[in-house]
Amino acid sequence: MKKIALALGLLGATVFANAADPLNGTVWKTIDDESKQAKALVKFTEQKNGTLSASIVQVLTPGEENSCTKCEGPYHNKSLKGVTIVHNLKNVGGNNYDNGSILDPKNGKTYKLKGTLAGSKLNLRGYIGISALGRNQTWIRAN
Repeated sequence: MKKIALALGLLGATVFANAADPLNGTVWKTIDDESKQAKALVKFTEQKNGTLSASIVQVLTPGEENSCTKCEGPYHNKSLKGVTIVHNLKNVGGNNYDNGSILDPKNGKTYKLKGTLAGSKLNLRGYIGISALGRNQTWIRAN
């Protein structure tokens, strides 16, 4: 009986250790920190290396869906839908995330990214160099 309990306990621990990140598969409404308006819906996807990325699945601001004119690389002058704006975001314990990067399609610049998941809100900080030199956004869970 002890062997069965031990085996079930180890199996449960393995399942828990391999559980997907809580952000994986979730969709979030981005809220512009300056205008306070909803800009887009983005979906997080866990990558094979355990980091998270997020891509725009829908643009909510009329007239802004057509192109990423200031984006560089493969997204230059492409539709914003499908643009991956978050790269390499990593869960660093509990509801805390760090070591990521975020693209601002408005200016085409990429910033370092960290954040905290708080229920139906995702509090993000994009910055250059040190965290004190940045700005905050709060995204709202859409699903």
